Amino acid sequence: MKFTAEDLHSAKTRKDLVAIAKKKNVNIDNVVRNLKYEIELSKLQSELVNLQQYITENQLRVAVLFEGRDAAGKGGSIKRFREHLNPRSSRVVALSKPTDNERGQWYFRRYIKELPNPGEIVFFDRSWYNRAVVEPVMGFCNKEQYNQFMVQVPEFEHMLYEDGVIIIKFWFSISKEVQSKRFNARLKNPLKQWKFSPVDKMGQQLWDKYTYYKEQMFTKTHTNFSPWIIVKTNDKKTARLESMRYLLSHFDYSDKEDISNLIQPDPNVIVRYYRNAKQIDI
Repeated sequence: MKFTAEDLHSAKTRKDLVAIAKKKNVNIDNVVRNLKYEIELSKLQSELVNLQQYITENQLRVAVLFEGRDAAGKGGSIKRFREHLNPRSSRVVALSKPTDNERGQWYFRRYIKELPNPGEIVFFDRSWYNRAVVEPVMGFCNKEQYNQFMVQVPEFEHMLYEDGVIIIKFWFSISKEVQSKRFNARLKNPLKQWKFSPVDKMGQQLWDKYTYYKEQMFTKTHTNFSPWIIVKTNDKKTARLESMRYLLSHFDYSDKEDISNLIQPDPNVIVRYYRNAKQIDI
């Protein structure tokens, strides 16, 4: 059975709607789940506004890196992170492929100029870690360039750390089956077809190669001063909420104690990398 127009008009509150649903045996599990998500998202986004004020007042420089396989949900998460923030002190960096001039420069140079200014939070939709995974998998860099990067990146991040830049490194982890489903959904949706590229097509075929380079990246670039935080879930909404919780829990901003329950991330979803950790995208 379904709701009728009369049912919807007679329901004054959510409780009324739930009561009607039970009476008519209407399954509203998805509706309830989505409502809970929207409520949680709204609360966390409000806290992100408070966090941004704290960052601005204390002149902090915060860079949040969103990494993961194609279709892992990086862009959607960034959208929700930044949705209600002041654009004057927050921005998204999503660099295209390097120009001929940039190819002749030190690899990190084009990322350095995008780093946060005092009082600013910057969200990187992919970052310098392109060279750790995507580029060697797709043949966009040679072995010498890759090896040099892997040696330099911990030193580069240590310099940023010593200079006071706060770096949060997220890896959004999804299974091969879910990636395939999301690719197919993109192709069917005219509003999302632009997201699908030739590189995406190769994602499924080169899954194991991606896994190898991903593990190399974790092993060689996970440090105490710049750790990898794995967001381990196939559910986009859970990934968004839990990554928000982690970012909020990372800072001691005003009134944090009052919302400590809200911002504690789920340890089954948010996992600090360690070698024997179970992963879903291997």
